Amino acid sequence: MKKTNAMRILDGLGIEYEAAEYEDDGEHELARGAAGRTAEKLGVAPETVFKTIVMRTESKEICVFCQSAVSEINLKKARQAAGCKEIGPVKPEELLGLTGYIRGGCTPLGMKKKFRTFIDETVILHDKVCISGGQRGVQIKIKPDDLIRATEATVVDLEL
Repeated sequence: MKKTNAMRILDGLGIEYEAAEYEDDGEHELARGAAGRTAEKLGVAPETVFKTIVMRTESKEICVFCQSAVSEINLKKARQAAGCKEIGPVKPEELLGLTGYIRGGCTPLGMKKKFRTFIDETVILHDKVCISGGQRGVQIKIKPDDLIRATEATVVDLEL
């Protein structure tokens, strides 16, 4: 498997991880359970797959949120975490220009710019979690503490 930028970042930090490939079906709408299907393809519990959601505040700040595939993000809690009045997901067509990643391959590691990142507190309940490897069909299995350190994330309650 060719190393992705996310993998190179983890290598540079000396963080252990496992890369896993799976058959990408091209269906990446969260509302249709894309992250849950990813868990099934990888043979892992759905709650251990963390999806990356990129949002914009009313002041145009971009924030990154990582949430378990089995949960929806609570926008009120996302606003509280980011300290803003309004927040909403960026449009899929904006994702590549903002982050360097496309929907279905967006990872909190190695975006074009350093954005504030928030990870749901359920991450610490697992020995390892899966995040996108930075391209469709690639996931990274990583210890939660290592993910938090690599992304310099704030751990918060984001569940609906």
